[in-house]
Amino acid sequence: MIGAIAGDMIGSPYESCPIKTVSFPMAVDAFTDDTVLTVAVANAILTDTDYRTSIKSFARQYPNLPYGGSFWHWIWDPNSIPYNSYGNGSAMRVSPVGFAFESIEEVMAQARRSAELSHNHPEGIKGAQATALAVFLARKNEDKTTIRKQIETRFAYNLGCSVDDIRAGYCFDVTCQGSVPESIVAFLDAKDYETAVKNAISLGGDADTMACIAGGIAQAFYKTIPADIVLQVREKLPEALLVVLDRFSDKFNCAY
Repeated sequence: MIGAIAGDMIGSPYESCPIKTVSFPMAVDAFTDDTVLTVAVANAILTDTDYRTSIKSFARQYPNLPYGGSFWHWIWDPNSIPYNSYGNGSAMRVSPVGFAFESIEEVMAQARRSAELSHNHPEGIKGAQATALAVFLARKNEDKTTIRKQIETRFAYNLGCSVDDIRAGYCFDVTCQGSVPESIVAFLDAKDYETAVKNAISLGGDADTMACIAGGIAQAFYKTIPADIVLQVREKLPEALLVVLDRFSDKFNCAY
């Protein structure tokens, strides 16, 4: 799942300053809520804790990150009732599910569980399931044609366009339906991990989250991330997050 985390950290400077080019340095910047909640999902899987408990616990440990307003209230609400969200928060945190489970049925069920505790709108669930399934299929060495067909068939996403096709008219969009398909295309149009992340950021949208989604799939597919990116990520992550990352990567053989 370090691919998702690195995507978040590389994309974070461009969330508020969108760009429409792939000509920028792959510099690892600060992590955001995308990283913390991805680690929280991984921790839930590792410790057999329910997703709600783990996500709330990690979010409360890092309260000064740019969580969405509704999610912020959810974190601190004792009841934490789902709020019918179709925001892409359900998709950006789900990559550990695609790495950890061993069948499509399990991945789909666990992605739903990880999403619906907050993002229980059908599009919120769909975005999480599509992302997790893409990670799973990539990890299982399916080719891009198969990944594209599976996602299009199951979720009715249009993945037939290129990054160049999308970029010109794309606007900032934090919904699952307006950012998850585009993030998957960023991966499908890539030749390696770095290209996938650059593609996602270059669309000029919710850069950290879209690079997080594309980066998680790209790690699963390419099995490798440049060593300098890995080193920068490790240097910037707090020890508490690194411990979970390393335990998860070791247990589920998340090569990078």
